[in-house]
Amino acid sequence: MAIKTLSRRDFLKLMGLGAGTAALSACGVTLPAASDPQAGVAVSTPGITPSPTSPALIVDLTAARTTVPILSGAETPVWRYQASVREGAAESLQVLDGSYLGPIFRVKRGQRIQVKLKNELPDPTIIHWHGLHIPEEMDGHPRYAIAPGKTFDYDFTVQNRAGMYWFHPHPHQLTGQQAYYGLAGLFIVSDDEENALGLPSGEYDLPLVIQDRLFDAVNRMVYMVNGMMDQMTGFLGDTILVNGKPDTILDVKASAYRLRLLNGSNSRIYKLAWQDGTPLTVIATDGGLLEAPVTRDYVMLAPGERVELWMDFSTRNDAKLVSLAFDGGGSAGGMMGGGMMGGGSTLPKGVPLDILRVRVGEKGEPVSSLPQRLSSIARHRMEDAVNGKNPRSFVLAMQGMIHTINGRVFEMDTVANDEIVRLGDLEVWEFVNLEGGGGGGMGMMNMEMPHPMHMHGVQFQVVERRIDRNFRKQYEQVSAGFVDEGWKDTVLVMPGESVKVLVRFEDFAGTFLYHCHNLEHEDAGMMRNYRVTS
Repeated sequence: MAIKTLSRRDFLKLMGLGAGTAALSACGVTLPAASDPQAGVAVSTPGITPSPTSPALIVDLTAARTTVPILSGAETPVWRYQASVREGAAESLQVLDGSYLGPIFRVKRGQRIQVKLKNELPDPTIIHWHGLHIPEEMDGHPRYAIAPGKTFDYDFTVQNRAGMYWFHPHPHQLTGQQAYYGLAGLFIVSDDEENALGLPSGEYDLPLVIQDRLFDAVNRMVYMVNGMMDQMTGFLGDTILVNGKPDTILDVKASAYRLRLLNGSNSRIYKLAWQDGTPLTVIATDGGLLEAPVTRDYVMLAPGERVELWMDFSTRNDAKLVSLAFDGGGSAGGMMGGGMMGGGSTLPKGVPLDILRVRVGEKGEPVSSLPQRLSSIARHRMEDAVNGKNPRSFVLAMQGMIHTINGRVFEMDTVANDEIVRLGDLEVWEFVNLEGGGGGGMGMMNMEMPHPMHMHGVQFQVVERRIDRNFRKQYEQVSAGFVDEGWKDTVLVMPGESVKVLVRFEDFAGTFLYHCHNLEHEDAGMMRNYRVTS
């Protein structure tokens, strides 16, 4: 996919904007109230018939406070999802020993999933099943948040193709805090197409959640220490955790592995690479397997994004996964300089980081060659989109000290007229990042913030990226690391960049969310409803 350069003037003309604010009309429609959110909701899922060979999985899932050992010394207070299987195969849930992270669901496409969430936290909560194609009532809109002591019943059929999805809290203005203190888990789907490939499995299939955290002198996690500044930039920690553990050493056998990586950080973006320069072999992204493996010298991974790597350790002694340095990871210039803009820590976005070490041990299973054909992807066509010549635009900009979408912030019960789509339509959505251009109302402070944009309820295909020529130098430090060949639900939009995606709204009418997956931006209002009408 070619990356185009456009001038600042063309960039603004494209959006129908002058040099001033990007604000648009906020008129819209009001949503109906959620159906008894304190008691919970259960609905059936159309589209895919539950598989008779995959019995329903019924799980009790509790969000509660506990403590776990993370650093040497005192245990760390955390918030954690704790689960038990009430009905179904016990191996459908895997627990990461000693980690605050929740269980790993391992399920099959077509399988019916029933989860009873119980809230034992001091605040309201709800779960969003990130990347899953499910009805509105199951998706985790903040309207359905349940109070402490209450329960919510999830009931849906897995429609997604094989891939690694995940789940995390989604109450309004509390998502960043609850995820930061530990609430997250993985949801891994398999299907017949994937099973036929013979990819590394069992002990050779390793899910890896990358997060950054900040700890005080007694091992407590510290969050939002700089107030409004952390809200504007996103909160950062100075300790990298993998599956909830620091200084990770991954002991592997001399064999091929499937490494499933999730950026579970609140705001930090990673530029992942093998330290010795070995190319990364990418086999899957957010929405599952690519059509064929691709190689990258490095891969950009923003909050909420996933990438899967195939790696042959049979001829290596060890390896190190690192995050390389880059500009444009989120900064403020002008009056504020660069000093405190790293959030709550001494590690601003874009600095080099060690992620994990791999230590190769005894000989493992013989290495089979990686198939050169992994899956079939039905490609959307621009000419089939109902708005192909007039994309639906979403301008990401700064107003006052708040990040906005089309000049708006989140309203729980409102959908604007230009946020209503029709069930079954294929549309072009364009995310345009105006931040860093000096017109955001920040006076002497010039924010240059990337925004990982996430759409609930759908997977989409990235079809075009364009960059303002004033940002080209920064952009060239990251652009070779985008993997846009497959299905996505989260796309990184850099300062000065415009990204077009093709998305079909199918199966489910209702109200869903789209937002920045920098969780501090989301909590501050960089989130909106969109409605699918039948």
